[in-house]
Amino acid sequence: MLIGKRLWRPMVAAGVVAGAGLVVAPTLVGAAGGFAGSLNKISVVASTVPGNGDVNPYGVAVAPTTTGRLVAGDVLVSNFNDSANLQGTGQTIVEVSPTGGVITFAHLFPGDVPGACPGGIGLTTALVALRSGWVVVGSLPTRDGSSATAKAGCLIVLNPWGTAVETIWGAPINGPWDMTALDRGSSAFLFVSNVLNGTVAASPNVVDGGTVVRIGLSFSGASAPMVTSETVIGEGFPEVTSAAALVVGPTGLGLGYDGSLYVADTEGNRIAVIHNAVNRTTAGGGMTVSMGGALNGPLGVAIAPDGNILTVNAGNGKLVEITPSGVQVAVRVLDNTPEPPLENGNGTLFGLAVAPDQSSLYFVDDGTNTLNLAS
Repeated sequence: MLIGKRLWRPMVAAGVVAGAGLVVAPTLVGAAGGFAGSLNKISVVASTVPGNGDVNPYGVAVAPTTTGRLVAGDVLVSNFNDSANLQGTGQTIVEVSPTGGVITFAHLFPGDVPGACPGGIGLTTALVALRSGWVVVGSLPTRDGSSATAKAGCLIVLNPWGTAVETIWGAPINGPWDMTALDRGSSAFLFVSNVLNGTVAASPNVVDGGTVVRIGLSFSGASAPMVTSETVIGEGFPEVTSAAALVVGPTGLGLGYDGSLYVADTEGNRIAVIHNAVNRTTAGGGMTVSMGGALNGPLGVAIAPDGNILTVNAGNGKLVEITPSGVQVAVRVLDNTPEPPLENGNGTLFGLAVAPDQSSLYFVDDGTNTLNLAS
């Protein structure tokens, strides 16, 4: 049985325009530059399967502070599937120490979540841990693991002990798929990609409805965070239902040091950029940074210490590093496990995060249901 595997077929060829209004020819420079070029060893940190048997690890977030159950430097991982391997039904977040210790940080039952979350619980890659101790996770739930039953879901806010305290739901949140944050301590901006805007109704056709939403939060002591704003800053990203992957649409998000937001346009097989993401009030499809080349259905995104964009492919087990100007400076294989009929590493990678040492990279492998470290 293919636990957590997702069969992938790239949809867009190199050099094709994908909603950005321009063509960017892919540039590939060697395979050993940048941050990723120094990663030569892969080690398993721990299994991400909790006691209830949830599988398919998606989201990755490093705890920035010690409070409640959270320990600074520990890694939170969200599971998208239940023990029967049904997508959109996972209910757990595990906390993994750098030495491999694992606890269940949160087990979220629909009846215990205070606030609306249309469709229930199915935790996605949308996962952030903030300095204030709050953790936010996205839910894109299904009833039976099929895209036909996918519902809008919500964002769930948890306290440092893993208890849900509120939800953020309703338009413009519709199938939150990934998330990053600008953390200012007493306030934060969440950036959330959404993949269910007309997707199920249009199935099996592609619809250009994917969005990126910026959500402002303010914090005051132990009180639940207050939403101060919700602004759509990205729109028109292609999205489509998938029997193997549930849904394909804008996925990974990474906030650059200059306030530019990088988006993995998975269906478009490109990395796009939304400039001035923190302050802008208008939305667009993002300008293409890089397309084709070593990209093969980019999913998770992280920003390297040098400001480059790190992304992992759905179509193979590779990590690609791209400069903000679009040059692909490094390619590294993170998973080359052959498992016919899938290609090596096909569909195994999703969330990733730069480790606190700034020289290594955490990533999940949903073929083995593990958190791994590339160093």
